[in-house]
Amino acid sequence: MLSQSAAAGPPTCPADIGSDCATSSGEWEGEFFPGIPEIKYEDWMRFSVAFWHTFRGTGGDPFGAPTKAWPWEDGTNSLAMAKRRMRANFEFIEKLGVDKWCFHDRDIAPDGKTIEETNANLDEVVALAKELQGKKIHPLWGTAQLFHPRYMHGAATSSELGVYVYSAAQVKKAMEVTHYLGGENYVFWGGREGYQSLLNTDMERELNHMARLFEAAVAYKKKIGFNGTLLIEPKPQEPTKHHCHHELETARINGLLGNIDANSGDPQIGWDTDQFLMDVGEATLVMLSVIKNAKREHDVEDLFIAHIAGMDTLARGLRNAAKLIEVKIYLRLAYFLITSWK
Repeated sequence: MLSQSAAAGPPTCPADIGSDCATSSGEWEGEFFPGIPEIKYEDWMRFSVAFWHTFRGTGGDPFGAPTKAWPWEDGTNSLAMAKRRMRANFEFIEKLGVDKWCFHDRDIAPDGKTIEETNANLDEVVALAKELQGKKIHPLWGTAQLFHPRYMHGAATSSELGVYVYSAAQVKKAMEVTHYLGGENYVFWGGREGYQSLLNTDMERELNHMARLFEAAVAYKKKIGFNGTLLIEPKPQEPTKHHCHHELETARINGLLGNIDANSGDPQIGWDTDQFLMDVGEATLVMLSVIKNAKREHDVEDLFIAHIAGMDTLARGLRNAAKLIEVKIYLRLAYFLITSWK
């Protein structure tokens, strides 16, 4: 029955390179997903199609080149290609039978040479999206893709004032187009936020800068009449391990640093396995936070050795931290990175 039903469908012309469906302008009149009818299911969840994974994913990873390319792709990131992807997006949404989608700004429109040109590209693609989505489809949320190399040391937490201002302008524009498309939410996805090391970071200042951007976004949301919810998507250790000393330093900044449960775990597991701290580098950073502001064993002798080793490691960390304070190496590193804020 299924094969007979499929065979009885009308013939379609696939929208791939070399297709005979091209018009005089070079655009296709055929379907992007030929032979796939609308997929119906019970509407009991608010599903949305993620534009970046669905239409911008290449199948590549740090150990291999891209492994897939959709037939409508021409190998460029041109404005014309962005519009073609957007038409594919909405044909896919309609056939899937959902009424929501979500996007990053730079995934749907290409960067320009200036932020003005980039915004103009985004406006052109968003105008097409507005036309294609009609009244039945709208974004579940939109966000700014703050992954450009300029954000290698963060966007809202960048030590460079110019980068911070650029990220704020990008967030402002992304919020505007999300509102224009009828988005229900706006997401702050800070994949590059945070720090690489406490030795060259003024964490309190950076978090205050991020808070300032959030406050400005709340004020602008009200100014433009956007009634959607502002969402923060925190993902420690994805894609970078910026928050390794988050608990101690955050407690210190807020005046709440008291007792330290000074044990550790297997880094391959990612959680506390009640092992004694033996990492001198880690202990140095632990005691740096301290200055700025009973475990199971099977042998009696081992119990003493483990405690002594743990205590000695922390003591070495304390000495190292004291020396850093004395020579002010880490202060010079942090000062060098924030000079644009002076």
